[in-house]
Amino acid sequence: MTRRIGFPFCFLIRRLHIPRLLLLCMTCQLVICSLLQPSLEGSANLLHLFSNKSNQEQSYCEAETRLASSLDFWTLSSENLIAVLPIDPVKENYVRKVKNCIFSIALPTPFKSRVHLVAVSKEVLEDILDLDLSVSETEDFIQLVSGEKIVFGSIPLAHRYGGHQFGIWADQLGDGRAHLIGIYMNRQGEKWELQLKGSGKTPYSRNGDGRAVLRSSVREFLCSEAMHYLGIPTSRAASLVVSDDEVWRDQFYNGSIVKERGAVVLRIAKSWFRIGSLEILAHYGELDLLRTLLDFIIREHFPSVDVKEPNRYVGFFSIVVSKTAQLIALWMSVGFAHGVCNTDNFSLLSITIDYGPFGFMEAYNPGFVPNTSDDERRYKIGNQANIGMFNLNKLLQAINPLLDPGQKQLFRELFKAKLGLLGETKGDDDLIAFLLQLMEEKEADFTMTFRQLSEITQSQLQELSIPQQFWALKMISKHKLFPVWVSQYLLRLKSNVNDSDSKRRERMTTVNPRYVLKNWMAESAVQKAERNDFSEVRLLQRVLQHPFQKHPAAERAGYSSPTPSWARDLRVSCSS
Repeated sequence: MTRRIGFPFCFLIRRLHIPRLLLLCMTCQLVICSLLQPSLEGSANLLHLFSNKSNQEQSYCEAETRLASSLDFWTLSSENLIAVLPIDPVKENYVRKVKNCIFSIALPTPFKSRVHLVAVSKEVLEDILDLDLSVSETEDFIQLVSGEKIVFGSIPLAHRYGGHQFGIWADQLGDGRAHLIGIYMNRQGEKWELQLKGSGKTPYSRNGDGRAVLRSSVREFLCSEAMHYLGIPTSRAASLVVSDDEVWRDQFYNGSIVKERGAVVLRIAKSWFRIGSLEILAHYGELDLLRTLLDFIIREHFPSVDVKEPNRYVGFFSIVVSKTAQLIALWMSVGFAHGVCNTDNFSLLSITIDYGPFGFMEAYNPGFVPNTSDDERRYKIGNQANIGMFNLNKLLQAINPLLDPGQKQLFRELFKAKLGLLGETKGDDDLIAFLLQLMEEKEADFTMTFRQLSEITQSQLQELSIPQQFWALKMISKHKLFPVWVSQYLLRLKSNVNDSDSKRRERMTTVNPRYVLKNWMAESAVQKAERNDFSEVRLLQRVLQHPFQKHPAAERAGYSSPTPSWARDLRVSCSS
């Protein structure tokens, strides 16, 4: 009996019992060690095209003179996107299932009532969009940022993407109330994508009205700016306008519908692509389009990755893992809970996007949940690193079809060595994935499961009588399918040429560590260090320098024992 679970590395980043934020960075390192300008961009003033001076040479006054005093010569462009990425051939703006494209053309829907400017960001207007603050007082500007005016070069687009929402695949999602009105290249040569949020229906609006209300728009405008000034990567808010149009909302999801005012935020980012952008293409088997989009993202936004290199997707993934870990650490360092960490809300550039039911923790509480609809508390602040792992796992699954056999083989060889397997057998992938599935379902300790497989004899396994000292294996042995896996494993070991049980165990103990720095160990050492007792810091240093060797003092300290009950809900400190 065999079970085809899927690509085994996808299970690797689920259940490691070490600090979760550290794990994200370690995943990046594991990948690395295992795999060893368009012409039609927007411009504010055509005169600056003829300047030969570098940005560094320009004085402040020179820069000031290049701010546009009106929108007359200020342009956007969508050419950089639509020249490479396919557009939905259906031009009508109605809700539908969309296939084989990245964007749909969709025009914003103007408000029926008069629009009022609530706020603008002077820094965004002047330093990023090259617009003098006075422009925000013009009628042209109000029309632009409310969706009524389309400037020269703009082709408004709605992005098609999918995603996992609250851990469940939600299929097609997409920009249901947002319009990407174009790319602007500023005087520093930076490209920024401008998006209106709350600007009307698109093919991805599902059952929604395509509108945002003043309440949520104020929150997004303020929080995106607050996060920027806290030094946390984020989308920016350029402006906020409100209308007197009536928008009906059930704010607390309790059946009480109230009338609110419609509003639009003009928000900007280097890119709005998110994990769900890739997931939807992988889900529907649109692999050529997946490769096209991923190559475009790498070429535009990951300059350290050579798009011509065979291992470019591995390099891309490793960077996203590292930067996502940094982003979540920054969130938690200021007590920020995103509230809806779905894969469609996780940027591939690892910036904070899609501010919904976010919240800043007041009284310290790892269980803080800002989202009233999150009944299972999935997105509580103390679980954000775990969710980051889940989302990165889904990203890996999405790009997995693009990895060539050689890259997958490197992953496979790592786990074959951990199980003591020699040579090649057709069922090795299934055997590895089968074990990882049992470990996941029984929540078995990752490190000690493999280490104890390195120490237990074949005869002990065959008898299915697991001694108590092999506590991690004993936990898995309670799974009803454990005897099936043991049978397959022992049969596979027989195919090892010129091997013996003692050689297998010796070989496996050199690749399966007995000690890793688990969260509770580090916390224990920290607590003692704060009392000026540095003995455990020094002990851990000695032990971790020889992680494959049994260390008497480490055994007495319980470093190879189950996680103590006091430490099971221990959270990672994000302060340096």
